[in-house]
Amino acid sequence: MFDTQPGLMQAVRDRFAHVDSCPFEGPRVFFENAGGALTLKSVVETSARMAAIPDNQGRDNPAAQALVAMIDQARDDMAVLFNAPQGRFVVGESGTELLFRLIRSACLGTPEGAVLGSTLEHPASRSAAHRWAGMAGKPHRLVAHDDTTGSVAAPAYAALVTADTQVATIVHTSPVTGMAVDVAAVAAAIRDVAPDCYIVVDGIQHGAHGRLDIESYGIDGYVVSPYKMFSRHGYGVAWLSDRLAALPHDHLQDAPGAPWDLGTRDTGAYATFSDVVAYFDWLGGEVSDATDRRARIVAAGAAIHAQENALTDAMIFGTGNQTGLADLPGVTLIGGADNPLREGLVSLSVAGQSAPDTVARLRGHGIRVHSRKQDHYSGNILTPLGLETCVRVSMCHYNTLGEVAQFLAAMREITQA
Repeated sequence: MFDTQPGLMQAVRDRFAHVDSCPFEGPRVFFENAGGALTLKSVVETSARMAAIPDNQGRDNPAAQALVAMIDQARDDMAVLFNAPQGRFVVGESGTELLFRLIRSACLGTPEGAVLGSTLEHPASRSAAHRWAGMAGKPHRLVAHDDTTGSVAAPAYAALVTADTQVATIVHTSPVTGMAVDVAAVAAAIRDVAPDCYIVVDGIQHGAHGRLDIESYGIDGYVVSPYKMFSRHGYGVAWLSDRLAALPHDHLQDAPGAPWDLGTRDTGAYATFSDVVAYFDWLGGEVSDATDRRARIVAAGAAIHAQENALTDAMIFGTGNQTGLADLPGVTLIGGADNPLREGLVSLSVAGQSAPDTVARLRGHGIRVHSRKQDHYSGNILTPLGLETCVRVSMCHYNTLGEVAQFLAAMREITQA
């Protein structure tokens, strides 16, 4: 846990912009990481440097050649971070846009059959599957998630998958409950019945928590939004298996290799993702003696998971002289108090208070969180629970036990009001 190593924690926090202060509001605790993680200072610097370069790729000059080399390096870096020795990486407008593109090609490029997803999913994948299943004349079936755990398990998929299932979608981690899904187990359950199914995973919420291992998942597509994993807004990253990449898709007529890239992509996007990979590599070197780059990245993921577990445990069960959320009067935790699927996020409700009111009161204590409501983003989670709103408190490995204690002190006052 980083809090037991003050030097390491400070070194981690020093790498991020605005770690303890908002440029518009001043000092604050940042517990809104699910809405967008803090940005690496290296990403800020790279973005500024790349924005000033007027040249494009594909020209016969040193600048263009340097840009192509940056893109090639970034794709190599992505392959190491995601552990994806096969397939290809594509940069697009956003994670949502890429999910729509991958799911569209899978739905339209496969024979008659069904499309399978779950009620746990963010509308990025759920809406894409609904639209393109309909356009392809395929039924869209939804596996019901478990309201108690805030997740969905392989047996639930197994109960609904059929031999004619052509496309399936999985969310790796819910941005509302904060609970992870065992992607490899779900994919295996699908392939037991429909071995040729194209499986696309929304990894947008999971990416910042590390432990990415596409080679072990048995899937065809994986999408992340880099602004949620320490980079910046303005682009998304997708991995495609070779067989998914070979399906009919939008591309320029007669373009060699039928590329998935549409137009000239921002080289700076690729370069800033290399910064993200370099950060995982650095962190892994700080927490392990590994000499192999992939091994350091795996070590970084394990350390991130351990730190976030310590933070959520402290928030739920208490730290120092601060009572945890599980024992505060009127507080209800989505997914329960003791849930091993939790990834750095606690969603809660306070009896007698709307979530926006609780969020405003926490802001008065210098703590930034967010509220979710029964809308197209979160209604699939909140409606079955009978909740109109909830407070989402989302942490990352650069957050500290001291910040958790400050949050709990504020919550104690709020719940007693």
